[in-house]
Amino acid sequence: MNFDTALNPNNVYEKTTETFNFLRTKIDFSPDIGIILGTGLGQLASEIKSTLTLPYNEIPHFLKPTVESHSGRLIFGELSGKKVVAMQGRFHYYEGYEMVAITFPVRVMHKLGIKTLIVSNAAGGLNPKFKVSDLMVITDHINLMGANPLRGVNDPRLGPRFPDMYNCYDKDLVKLAKRIARKLRIKLQSGVYIAVAGPNLETAAEYGALRILGADAVGMSTVPEVIVARQLGIRVLGFSVITDLGIPEELKPCNFEDVLKAASIAEPKLTRLITAVIKELK
Repeated sequence: MNFDTALNPNNVYEKTTETFNFLRTKIDFSPDIGIILGTGLGQLASEIKSTLTLPYNEIPHFLKPTVESHSGRLIFGELSGKKVVAMQGRFHYYEGYEMVAITFPVRVMHKLGIKTLIVSNAAGGLNPKFKVSDLMVITDHINLMGANPLRGVNDPRLGPRFPDMYNCYDKDLVKLAKRIARKLRIKLQSGVYIAVAGPNLETAAEYGALRILGADAVGMSTVPEVIVARQLGIRVLGFSVITDLGIPEELKPCNFEDVLKAASIAEPKLTRLITAVIKELK
């Protein structure tokens, strides 16, 4: 039941409504918080007191993840006493999907009722102070993906044509995350996330250039979803797990297994942190 090829900027509002109506036949549930779990970061899903779990391929207009570490399930339930909807696995531009389809779940979650979106990803560290398996709260982003999910015909029902990215990563939520991290004695870095198209990792020269641009971590996701969330007026909190280091002078070979291993070390800390943050969200 996958209709992703039908999605385009001209019909995304109608397709969002179709998916919303389908989900309403499965569950009467209005989540306050949406969560997107990135590469190797699906453990948080086990902490959710699930009311309903649906594979993406059973949801109209949802894509199918092709990355092995992305389970591809939409989970409705409670976490820390709050109603949440969580994506266990996301879609990526490098998989060959269009931006309108990659960001479609954010529009569906908004129609379901979310006011806050928590996003996570695996990223390469550019800041020399970072170490593998560090956590970083995202304070801002740079879009170098060469594409934008708002490109094309604008439907005012989806939000403004030229949305403001002021306070893109909500400053109050960032402060909350830092305070809770200190309380839990979890080391939490902070910095700017830069998104590229992928799927190859960067060259030493590219890592150096991205650092000059002001980035602390580089990845291949998150920015499209965040742009759409901000167009919809959803406040955003983002985290990166530093799974490898892109320090030109110290560059070493890296493979996907290394990324997953680093993510698995950091995952319990991120799960504790997000669970505690959600408990204090208002």
